[in-house]
Amino acid sequence: MSTAVLGPAADRPEIDGPCSGAAEDRRPTEGHGQRRRRLLRRPKLRLEIRDLAHPGTSVFLAAVDPIACVTDAIANVARLLYHATVVDSDAAAADDDDDVTPFHPPPTRSVTLVLREMPGIAYTASSDLDADHKEVHLSLAYLARLPSSRAAAEVAGVVTHELVHCFQHNGLGTCPGGLVEGVADWVRLRCGLAPPHWARDHDGGGGWDAGYQTTAYFLDHLDTNLGGDFVPRLNEKLRVCRYDEAAFWYHLSKMSVQQRWTEYGLGLKAQDHLPDT
Repeated sequence: MSTAVLGPAADRPEIDGPCSGAAEDRRPTEGHGQRRRRLLRRPKLRLEIRDLAHPGTSVFLAAVDPIACVTDAIANVARLLYHATVVDSDAAAADDDDDVTPFHPPPTRSVTLVLREMPGIAYTASSDLDADHKEVHLSLAYLARLPSSRAAAEVAGVVTHELVHCFQHNGLGTCPGGLVEGVADWVRLRCGLAPPHWARDHDGGGGWDAGYQTTAYFLDHLDTNLGGDFVPRLNEKLRVCRYDEAAFWYHLSKMSVQQRWTEYGLGLKAQDHLPDT
């Protein structure tokens, strides 16, 4: 992916048009305390286990309560990406005024958690019905390999990551995969579900859009230092705009993404050189 380092004003990207205005990027009032939380209707939840006798099924059912695991994950996605509260009614669609936090979740109507034999760990896809119905597939072989001491946290973390994909926006299909995965792992990180091997990394290769935890920690840095709602605003912008790297990042952060990535790396190096206390 090419990146643009922005110089003087004359060299900055043009950001005129519907994706440059304030309508999709209205910042909530400080702490969101003066806005009502948006209501997100809980989707219908289903569980499909394709092999009850598989050891991975036993690990999964011993580690988590499936209903609690999925509902907690959805509540965390709603809270972190949309400043929303999950409800069991259709009232969610009604609130869309200036008193409500300005982040709009997609109309996801159902989520089916599928446990089956497959390579890898997990993936999310739309069902054959339409894009409003999602399926999260978990590998039984992967589940079977989890140590009992880590199983509950790991299942919750993976399910949370995949549930983000059921509710996040993707720039009308144009968002880079690394950013999509980074947002999902940012939610997992903010839920306290980061696995032990995760670490903030800048020089390990891959750049800001390497995805997963590399991008998640970068987004966490931006969210912490640019107003506390950076990732929700980024996700909201991806709801209404096609992804154009230069204009997208300058509009959100007033710098190019490469400048923000360099700034992040310098901060990590400075922390590494702090004296031990």
